[in-house]
Parts: sequence; C-alpha cells; structure tokens
Amino acid sequence: MIRSEKTRQLIIEKTSSIFNKKGYTGTYLSDLTNATGLTKGSIYGNFKDKNEVALEAFKYNYKFQTQHILNKIDKENNAIDKLIALLNHYRIAFKPIFKNGGCVILNTAVDSDDGNELLNKEVIKKIHNWHQKITDILIDGITKNQIKKIDVIQHAYRMISMIEGSILLAKTLNKPEILVNNIDYLEAEILQLKQE
Repeated sequence: MIRSEKTRQLIIEKTSSIFNKKGYTGTYLSDLTNATGLTKGSIYGNFKDKNEVALEAFKYNYKFQTQHILNKIDKENNAIDKLIALLNHYRIAFKPIFKNGGCVILNTAVDSDDGNELLNKEVIKKIHNWHQKITDILIDGITKNQIKKIDVIQHAYRMISMIEGSILLAKTLNKPEILVNNIDYLEAEILQLKQE
C-alpha cells in the first residue's frame, strides 16, 4: 500500500463510526481532523471533499456490518438454515451494531434521502444487494424443495423492513427486546415455509 492509500484507509477507519452516528450533515471537518489527528490539508489531499469521505466511510461500515452475516450464511447448505443464520446474526450481534451508531443502511438512507445524491445511490445499491441475497436464498430453497412456493420478492422486502424497523425502534427506545422479539417472529415465519 502506498502512503496515500494508507492515509486514506486511516481516515476511513477513524471517521466511519462518526459518520454513522452523526450523519453526513452532522459530521464536520473538525470531527474528521480530531478523529484522525490529521490536518484539513491531509484529509482533502486524500479525498476530493467530505462527500467522498462519507461515501467511503459508508462502504466501510456496510462491509463491517455485513461481512460476518455473509460468512454465517455461506456456511449453511439449506435455505431455511441460511435465513435463520441471517436472523441469528441480528439476535446476537446487535450490541456492536448499536455501539457503532445503529444500522448503517438505515442511518445513511435517512441522512442522504433529501440531500446527498451520491450517498443515496450507494444506499439504494446496497439495499438491492441485500434484497437480492435473500431472494436468491428463497428461490434456491424453492427450487430444491426446501421451501414452499411464495412471493419471494415481497417476502424478502418484508424481512428487510422488519429487521430495519426493529433496529430503529430497539436502538431509539433502548429496548433491544423489540429487535429480539421480532427476530423470533421472523424465525417462526421462516420455519413455516419449510417444505413438508
């Protein structure tokens, strides 16, 4: 890694949780310099502007929050088990997610919805990726007679909506049981999809 790449990575890593907690508009240049110990010139010598730092911080946060999920899903062979592994991740790993400011997709979607087109496009892309992953698992399960025939598009959106909404309520109200209870509900729903 050349020096500027190392510096870019340092900036991304040191500012990623700040952007996730304070949002794009709530994060100031002073937050970036304080977190990194670098000057304004060093930061803008490595990034075009705050937009670019925020975008890279979002990508970093997204990777941090999804890497473990994907590893757990990929270890399973059965579609039902893959979906349960996805849910179990949120049941177990909500504390680090909350500590990092909450779900990066939710936070960034709200923050960028009416103002930062670059971030908004990236969030939409990541939502589509998540939806596609769940849809692919469901289609594979139906094809292999592991899951009953269902509307996979709507089912995937419902799962995402319930997870995201539960994270929002659980974190905002400081009631993790909201998330855990809804994960239990989704698990029961998934188990009912099992092909007899």
